[in-house]
Amino acid sequence: MQIGEASRITGVSTRSLRHYEEEGLIVPGRCANGYRDYCQGTIDRVATIRSLLESGLPVRLIKELLPHFASNGTGDLCTRFVHEVRDYRDRLAARIADLSAQQEALDDFLTGAHPGRDA
Repeated sequence: MQIGEASRITGVSTRSLRHYEEEGLIVPGRCANGYRDYCQGTIDRVATIRSLLESGLPVRLIKELLPHFASNGTGDLCTRFVHEVRDYRDRLAARIADLSAQQEALDDFLTGAHPGRDA
């Protein structure tokens, strides 16, 4: 199938599909006229990529993870990659805690700046 149909089926923009290709995340086939040709395997891989991106993983880590995913997308990941994902999750949790503390400090400031008013 061509890029427009692949976009419609996956819910991923044609621009994103081209970006995934540029990043080496997918390698669609080519028709005789040079158009991209997306097979079902590539469509499935796009769904996996989309899921990983939505979970917040960076493209760098996704590039490393993809070769280790089983064709069903559940993943057959080695310990090193599981460790990297956990580290990423822990860094994310630390950032969330920092942002929450900053938000609380701003709420305290706003409450102090206007006593009797909600922040």
